[in-house]
Amino acid sequence: MLSFLVPQDQRRSLDELTDKLDLSVGAVTSKRSAFWIMLVMSAVIAISGVIGDSTATVIGAMIVAPLSIPILGVALGVVTGRAPLLGRSLLLVVSGILVVIALGFLFAQLLPNPVNVLSNAQVVGRTSPKLMDLTAAMATGLVAAIAITRRDVGDVLPGVAIAISLVPPLGVVGVCLGSRAPALAGGAFVLFASNVVAMIITSTIVLIIAGYAGDADPATVRRGRAYVALGAALVLVAIPMVLNSLSTLWAGQIADAARDWLRDSPDAQVIDVNLQGDIATVSVLGPQQLPPRAVLQQKVNELVPWDPKVVIIHTVGGRVQ
Repeated sequence: MLSFLVPQDQRRSLDELTDKLDLSVGAVTSKRSAFWIMLVMSAVIAISGVIGDSTATVIGAMIVAPLSIPILGVALGVVTGRAPLLGRSLLLVVSGILVVIALGFLFAQLLPNPVNVLSNAQVVGRTSPKLMDLTAAMATGLVAAIAITRRDVGDVLPGVAIAISLVPPLGVVGVCLGSRAPALAGGAFVLFASNVVAMIITSTIVLIIAGYAGDADPATVRRGRAYVALGAALVLVAIPMVLNSLSTLWAGQIADAARDWLRDSPDAQVIDVNLQGDIATVSVLGPQQLPPRAVLQQKVNELVPWDPKVVIIHTVGGRVQ
């Protein structure tokens, strides 16, 4: 397993790995200046892409983003039991989070109508993370860990940066906070946190399998609390993602129920269904007269355990081919 995952002839030494992931050893000034310059520029690019609803621009920000370095440093600190490395890496991650969110908040203040930004694809796609997002983050974290420990696959790291998506969700958090939409900001932060936790956990597993725990000084290794904290963090970020996944499932069932509710109104169509908390919003395009709302409410009560209130947004009209 070890030779397949990280072949011995391609395995970086612990000193090499430390030099790449610890910004407090080696060329400290140049490494730190590169980190902060790249992080700020990545944040500006990402936030501009989010506000401008430009997928290409956001992808560019993902490639530039250096946040994966201290995140992987956290994993190395956990595996080797190096508390100073763990602390420095966590401090860099937290500082980076605050910088990107602050920039997003400031950019939102410059918008003539920030509410319009909240409905674009870059924001909507990052404010309601699902369980599959966590699955993808775990797989991406695995690739990142393998890439950083092997000398022959380092060229996949740009792809890892795109897949893991660290700075764009933080930019969305800042923009949403600046637009007075804390609920959306919370959803985007859950996406970021899940990516971080997934990367740390999978990297920790790979580093242990690759034998870096054995390379550490046994006197410094105390991993128990760190493992417990990582497990708790994983559960913490998974809960809202599971709920979002279930909400999406229930929203689909509500949409089917709404179509059945409109079966005697052939000109009526269900445009959209959104389940948020205790309110299920059903958007309908159709004639002036619709079936009684109470009938749909009963159907929804049978589907969703907490009996959300059905709100119908009715647009009178029809589609013209």
